[in-house]
Amino acid sequence: MGAISPSSIVVAANDQVSSDLAGETVVLSMRSAEYYGLDEVGSRIWELVRNPIRVSAIVDAILSEYEVEPAQCESDTLAFLGRLAAGGLLEVRDGE
Repeated sequence: MGAISPSSIVVAANDQVSSDLAGETVVLSMRSAEYYGLDEVGSRIWELVRNPIRVSAIVDAILSEYEVEPAQCESDTLAFLGRLAAGGLLEVRDGE
């Protein structure tokens, strides 16, 4: 799979556990035994990827819930999802 794009479908990987801690989320990769701390927006994205979802739908959701420019939102979302995928926390499927 190449780079994540707005048409990609993403979903949380099976080999992780996560917990909500006062509006922030902590995710443990069972594969690498590394913890990841997610802020409010990251936690919202993590909530969205619990079920398979198109990246463009994540961007739309964040745009409707937070005050952010569309281009910045897409760029930041793609970068964040890329980090999750690199950490083994996210499965990426071609959405074409």
